[in-house]
Amino acid sequence: MKIKLPVDVRMIINKIEKAGFSAYAVGGCVRDSLLQKEPQDWDICTNALPNDILIIFADFHTFDAGIKHGTVSVVVNSVVYEITTFRIDGEYFDNRHPEKVEFTDDLVTDLSRRDFTVNAMAYSERTGLVDPFDGAYDLELMAIRCVGNPVQRFNEDALRIMRALRFASCYNMAIEKHTANAVFECRKLLHNIATERITTEFNKLVCGESCEYILRRFRDVFAQFLPEITIMFGYEQHNIHHNKTLWRHTTCAMTNIAPEPLLRVTMLLHDLGKPMACKRDPDGTAHFKGHQKFSAVMAEQILERMKYPREFIDDCVTLITYHDVRFTGDKPQIRRLMNKIGEENFRRLLKVQYADMLAQSMYKRDEKLRNYKLTCKAFDEIVREKDCFTLKQLEIDGHDLIKMGITDGRQIGCTLKKLLSLVMDDRLENTNSALMQKARELNNL
Repeated sequence: MKIKLPVDVRMIINKIEKAGFSAYAVGGCVRDSLLQKEPQDWDICTNALPNDILIIFADFHTFDAGIKHGTVSVVVNSVVYEITTFRIDGEYFDNRHPEKVEFTDDLVTDLSRRDFTVNAMAYSERTGLVDPFDGAYDLELMAIRCVGNPVQRFNEDALRIMRALRFASCYNMAIEKHTANAVFECRKLLHNIATERITTEFNKLVCGESCEYILRRFRDVFAQFLPEITIMFGYEQHNIHHNKTLWRHTTCAMTNIAPEPLLRVTMLLHDLGKPMACKRDPDGTAHFKGHQKFSAVMAEQILERMKYPREFIDDCVTLITYHDVRFTGDKPQIRRLMNKIGEENFRRLLKVQYADMLAQSMYKRDEKLRNYKLTCKAFDEIVREKDCFTLKQLEIDGHDLIKMGITDGRQIGCTLKKLLSLVMDDRLENTNSALMQKARELNNL
């Protein structure tokens, strides 16, 4: 089995070998190469000690990427390559990091400490593929399997639980039975992991091709850091617009939208407030008026707890707040909402509404789809024709009003807002002359 190594990777390995050591590409880059995918980065392992690497690459820019754990970073043609000495991990007391590491000259020993068989392979042109744990076979099966005892692997580093789920989602792989059982058994260990690390893995996971299946199959695992979602499990909506439980609707909606973290997380949380907003008719029919407001509040709390960036939180909350607005293609309505949330978020909102619609029942689907298409068409026309929906686009500003004799700042602001409202509603042309005349009328000048 042959892997084509990049020129710089071959150069690094050759330099280490010429110095009398062995070196291999290792881990994810080998896995991705065997899957015919372009590796995002190339990591190298070696029996050379960190100080040996510093000497070998004395003519290159190097820096400490964790020398005490055996890793030196070498910069080649502006690309950073991590070179790590074969090692044996000591005991793990925090479910994340080994207390100490020992260096070894045995590659197989180093590979045995790794998380999954598909990541425990190494390759060099001199030796070929080194695969002591049948990772290549598991790749053929598209299976995620821990190296050795899965419970032990997850107790060593509980983030591996999220990595297993992320690989399964993003690579469309199955999690082997014993590994899956250990994921459930060890799920509470996720409470010992830094929130930022969980969020990073989760963002990648929700964008995976198998996201829906993984979220449904391992919902109790996700509930360890998203306990709010448990209310959606098995929640029947009892409404003619819905033919799925709330959790099934949610996961279905997620896969109906582009694989971008903001959009996927929005769909995950968009209906979270439905149980709180639920009102029932005498016949049992459920209604969820105002659920978007409950969902938005809960989403903000969750995203802040998970330490998402402020801009991400604000955009997500905005999309959830307005996801249930009913559009018919009416341009004034569209312009008014664009004024509130901006063009980019309105574009995202259309995607959110389409994904939501496709996850609902077929009841009035044709009518909903017709209104959606009309709204998309109207929005495109507004953007293409550069319709006015912001104060900056008005053909008049505060300086014009001052020249007119209006000097009070509050009055100027109020006048401009009234003019913008009239323009957005197609009741006034966005020309300087028309705006000036209307401003005089509004201010009795």
